[in-house]
Amino acid sequence: MPGPRLTATIVTYRPDPRLLARALASLAVAAKHARSAGRIDGARVFVVDNGPAASRPDVEAALASWLPEAGTIEIVSGHGNVGYGRANNLVLGRLGSEFHLVMNPDVELEPECLDAALAALGEHPAFGLVAPAVFGDDGARQYLCKRYPSVWVLFLRGFAPDFVRRHFTRTVDAYEMRDVIADRVVEGVPLASGCFMLLRTALFERLGGFDPRFFLYFEDYDLSLRVGREATVAYVPQARIVHHGGQAARKGWRHVAWFLRSARRFFSIHGWKLA
Repeated sequence: MPGPRLTATIVTYRPDPRLLARALASLAVAAKHARSAGRIDGARVFVVDNGPAASRPDVEAALASWLPEAGTIEIVSGHGNVGYGRANNLVLGRLGSEFHLVMNPDVELEPECLDAALAALGEHPAFGLVAPAVFGDDGARQYLCKRYPSVWVLFLRGFAPDFVRRHFTRTVDAYEMRDVIADRVVEGVPLASGCFMLLRTALFERLGGFDPRFFLYFEDYDLSLRVGREATVAYVPQARIVHHGGQAARKGWRHVAWFLRSARRFFSIHGWKLA
């Protein structure tokens, strides 16, 4: 009898082809590992390319790192830059899986990552979304699970000078859940990062995927809150990834504008918290 099916979406926009190739290779290895453990019957991966036609060869070249024995992979393109959430939603009607992974093109999964995350979903029926332990290039832990933000803490974390931020370390640490994110499972995480979200597909589909009103930033926080109303968002430290991404403020003014616009939309929907 066939086992559970896994689907995944990776949204790209003019990606670094080397990073994308590493992301796909790591996903293939992790999917093979989970398949060998009997967690899944294979993976079906959609690379949803929001970029222009000129960047398509880079995306196609990265697909050479995929291992066919891990499952199937295809590119979805030609729709233009519709935003992160809307791009993920493009394949909502094509999933047909039990579990669905939302993953960034700048992350690498450790071989046991999917096995551990899928095991947690199998052992805990209340879990609807699993967030992993995240580490940077330097091996330092990144605290991507969050508590509900205030406008003040977002300013401190993203835009305040270092000498200001140092005076409010406790405020930022509390937002980043540094008091609980370590080597134990944490249930009831308020906000998970969209760089890696493993969800029950039926729940993801029932919620309508990501809210398309968010072009970029905060769509993952919005989804986390909506998942949290129906199921448990859990941090599973045995599921480990490396994240090569950075903050919006370091990516230029266009990203800052998107961040601010999405923050305003997020607070308008879910409630303002100033400090």
